[in-house]
Amino acid sequence: MKLVSILFQQITIMFIFMFIGVLLFKTKKLSMEGSKALGNILIYAVMPAVVIKAFLNEMTTERLKGLGIAFGFSLAALLLAMIVSQFVFKKRPIENFGASFSNAGFIGIPLVSALYGDEAVFYVSAFVALLNLLQWTYGVFVITKNKKAISLKKIFTNPILISLAVGLILFVCRIQVPMIVSSSIQGIASLNAPLAMFSLGTYLAQVSWKEIVTNRYAYLSSIVRLLVIPLLTLGILFFVPNTYQTMKMAILIVASTPIGSNVAIFAQIHNQDYKQAVRIVCLSTLCSILTLPMIMMLADIIW
Repeated sequence: MKLVSILFQQITIMFIFMFIGVLLFKTKKLSMEGSKALGNILIYAVMPAVVIKAFLNEMTTERLKGLGIAFGFSLAALLLAMIVSQFVFKKRPIENFGASFSNAGFIGIPLVSALYGDEAVFYVSAFVALLNLLQWTYGVFVITKNKKAISLKKIFTNPILISLAVGLILFVCRIQVPMIVSSSIQGIASLNAPLAMFSLGTYLAQVSWKEIVTNRYAYLSSIVRLLVIPLLTLGILFFVPNTYQTMKMAILIVASTPIGSNVAIFAQIHNQDYKQAVRIVCLSTLCSILTLPMIMMLADIIW
């Protein structure tokens, strides 16, 4: 119960950040261009710093083995999410993409960091890297139905994958990073939660409450993303050894977060229904304040 209480507090803090973003947008202190700039800062500076920071730990055989297990179960969880979403939303690409991919980076990692520290972020970096890889391959195909739209250049120049490679090199080769560099990385990484939620707040400010609460596909995609997939993921993670309990809980958190804001970005890039993408992001994000603690409470009881 203590875990659920802490989780609820952290989610509440993040929602406060999000509504600050709403106020900034509504009062014209933050524009759409400013929101895009925040997105670029998050993708190209903050998230890479978060990933690299997680690898600035002493390399041990146990941690390396744990990372391998994290990769395997993260892939299984993501594949499961894609299969379920394809089954439910075969003819609706926005909802299919949205339900497949959680907001693991911008919501999941700050929650995992607050609850379990950098040790847990180290493991969920595998989930975030795989999620980004699958978004730029399978996700692009879901949105466009065109294999030619998949860009290998964009995949291999993805900042998350590059930062994962850098982090792994630092970790495996036991490279000591100077204090001034590690402090800078830590400072940049700490911006993740507020900037991400300010950005999400701009999405919420663009749609009316009526548009959000009367859209049945927004509800259905939220149910699949926040309840169906997390419950099935909980079942998969049951097979992770109890010696990796922190890893299990961390992966479950990132797999249970709401629909990622990237669905709106991809919808805009590929001329799909951007407003519907914003609706499902907003509704699932709002509902997650109830569903995330419920899922973690259930895991705490079962595990």
